[in-house]
Amino acid sequence: MSEPALENYEMVSIYNLDEDVKEQLLRSGRECTFNWATKDGWPVGVIMAYLWQDGRFWLTAGAHRHRISAVRRDPRVSIVVNSTGGPLGPAKAVTAKGRCVVHEDRETKDWFYPAFSRHLYPDDAESFAKFLDSPIRIVLEVIPEKWITYDGEKMALDSTGELPEARKGPPTESDAVRLGAELRRRGLA
Repeated sequence: MSEPALENYEMVSIYNLDEDVKEQLLRSGRECTFNWATKDGWPVGVIMAYLWQDGRFWLTAGAHRHRISAVRRDPRVSIVVNSTGGPLGPAKAVTAKGRCVVHEDRETKDWFYPAFSRHLYPDDAESFAKFLDSPIRIVLEVIPEKWITYDGEKMALDSTGELPEARKGPPTESDAVRLGAELRRRGLA
């Protein structure tokens, strides 16, 4: 017997990614949106290539980039990865809030450049790694502290009453508390 169909799409935090799907998305992804805050508090993001390894995001940039001085000042960042164009198809996304560590040491560069290059350009990894290894390039390590995930496939199944309750995650505070408060504020509950 199928579940009752949804009335609207206001409570979406229950459509979290299963851990194995999250891991597959992070391992298969090649680009993310890397977000930080400027010194005057503005949020900024750029698209960057990344490597997911050992439960951390690894990225690289020239030390002169604004984002590097920003994360040296305030290491709090977020990273967003979505599944569009990847093996999981569309409508899956991960946001990680975390802290960024800047590495300039030779030991980190020696393992990172080859691993990163194999991930991005398996047919020309050695050549790409050589281009990366410049005197002013640094390596960023982002250690996730909080995850926000979304699985649009679950929402689509729930729209037609085909998603079992057991596949839904618990609602976050936004849906469990704030949604009700907003409905009451508008006289809808």
